[in-house]
Amino acid sequence: KNSKREWKPLEDHSCTDVPWLLLFVLFCIGMGFICGFSIATGAAARLLSGYDSYGNICGQKNVKVEGIVNSGLDLTHRKYVFFLDPCNIDLVHQKIKSIALCVSACPRKELKTLADIQNFAETNGSTLCSYELQPSEYTTDPRAAKLCPKFPVPESAPIPFFHRCAPVNISCYAKFAEALITFVSDSSVLHRLISGVMTSKEIIMGLCLLSLVLSMILMIIIRYISRVLVWILTILVILGSLGGTGVLWWLYAKQRMSLETQVAKDNLQALLIYAIAATVFTVILFLIMLIMRKRVALTIALFHVAGKVFIHLPLLVFQPFWTFFVLILFWTYWIAVLLFLGTTGKHPVPNEEGFVEFRMAGPLKYMWWYHVVGLIWISEFILACQQMTVAGAVVTYYFTREKRNLPFTPILASVNRLVCYHLGTVAKGSFIITLVKIPRMILMYIHTQLKGKENACARCMLKACICCLWCLEKCLTYLNQNAYTATAINSTNFCTSAKDAFVILVENALRVAAINTVGDFMLFLGKVLIVCSTGLAGIMLLNYQRDYTIWVLPLIIVCLFAFLVAHCFLSIYEMVVDVLFLCFAIDTKYNDGSPGREFYMDKVLMEFVENSRKSMKEAGRGGGAEGRELKPMVGADEE
Repeated sequence: KNSKREWKPLEDHSCTDVPWLLLFVLFCIGMGFICGFSIATGAAARLLSGYDSYGNICGQKNVKVEGIVNSGLDLTHRKYVFFLDPCNIDLVHQKIKSIALCVSACPRKELKTLADIQNFAETNGSTLCSYELQPSEYTTDPRAAKLCPKFPVPESAPIPFFHRCAPVNISCYAKFAEALITFVSDSSVLHRLISGVMTSKEIIMGLCLLSLVLSMILMIIIRYISRVLVWILTILVILGSLGGTGVLWWLYAKQRMSLETQVAKDNLQALLIYAIAATVFTVILFLIMLIMRKRVALTIALFHVAGKVFIHLPLLVFQPFWTFFVLILFWTYWIAVLLFLGTTGKHPVPNEEGFVEFRMAGPLKYMWWYHVVGLIWISEFILACQQMTVAGAVVTYYFTREKRNLPFTPILASVNRLVCYHLGTVAKGSFIITLVKIPRMILMYIHTQLKGKENACARCMLKACICCLWCLEKCLTYLNQNAYTATAINSTNFCTSAKDAFVILVENALRVAAINTVGDFMLFLGKVLIVCSTGLAGIMLLNYQRDYTIWVLPLIIVCLFAFLVAHCFLSIYEMVVDVLFLCFAIDTKYNDGSPGREFYMDKVLMEFVENSRKSMKEAGRGGGAEGRELKPMVGADEE
């Protein structure tokens, strides 16, 4: 006992994993260097204005490229990139295999003949054929078949800010989504879908707001109906398994009376196998329910206390919004730097077809990999900061005996502790997740590139490796979250916190299983309830408005948003329950309710422990310290 390290919740605060914080800062400095270098040396004009197949940037005067005939042209009045065959897509290299020209206007209607192209050039002053052909030669020069667009020329419109002519009818890009080709090839259906979204945008916004309100209401309701909800689910599962087993045995007995053909005998044998399997499953289910019935009571108590946490810490509800907002800002920055990086260090090089390609050479290629690793690590760092912030706030709530003495804003106090002491721990934990995620993404990319080429054995091995890495990532994410909680309690470094949390979780393995099964299933049903309620309200509203023709897309948008909102809110609820459980496990391990070692736990959890000890005492296994009456923490009755 004396060799065990004592837990001292919130007593000491010290900096943790400082070397990892320095490493993360150095990595971010590297990201900043890539950003500055790509902006300073990148060709922003080539990115925004676009360029043709001869290396000319649209909308400006250009410098001659050695060995290219049509380079170095003055294209000041030709501001848009036009592809002669925009639907010729190279899926392997992910680009359009077509000659690109700079034009002064995109064709706003479909052109079917050379005469139409000639008329468009004379009317709008925009030549859609190669530079060496004059508009008067479109219908007479035999080279026009190769130097003019492929017919029919689709109706096009310029992409905002990027000056590329893109076909209005997106069905020609259906190779990227072959499953949708039969759906989007009918442009009338597509137009009706888009018009349905545009005309019902007020209803969509209202339904999205409804899903937000329903999510907040559900988080409050779970506190009061958690006991009833869990036992209703348990009874439904038991009745379902009993009913299914009974029906199978009834069908077996009924068919056993009439065996006329060989098919009937085979069906009877299959029914017997199904009935035996269902019986075994039901027995195992009953045994699991019997073993875990007390742990289910702990899940109910934790959900009830989690509801109280949200009452005392209302800002927890908005935590997903701040995290999502920061992630959006970072992803926007990352994409902008990626676009500039795509034009950095690329020099015009003639290819075998006589056109210009911009190729990257030298060590600049490694900047791409550095930038991709930065995307994963910093994104995981932001998510880990949310976990540490929530853990710190809940730990403060749990281990504060007098709830009236809680900080004015425990969330801000937790953020302050994170910034002052624990950024290194968060950086280390997020780096471990990054180390697992990168190989999994590489294997997924290889699997995608080799699709249809590798043999069955290689495909199976790749999928198995991807699955194993995914499982490892989920396990490490769960362990990291508990390590952050241990760090918030004791201010220990990441490895020590992870080891301590792992020991606690192993000692309470059955309780962990009960919370992660029953609790997660309850929250999943909550997500389903919010999505179904929002979808039903959407159907009723759209049905009331007779002007809409197709509701599919508006309903899909609303249901996806509802699921996203419900997931964000209830994942915070799940996080709070996990933190409360680790605090509870530490509390019961190092305190026994005696003077000087009073419990910190809430009155609801105190009742659970008291009932557990009474059951042990009645079973003849109690006595001594186990039989002592528990002394609730000060202020617990004030809830």
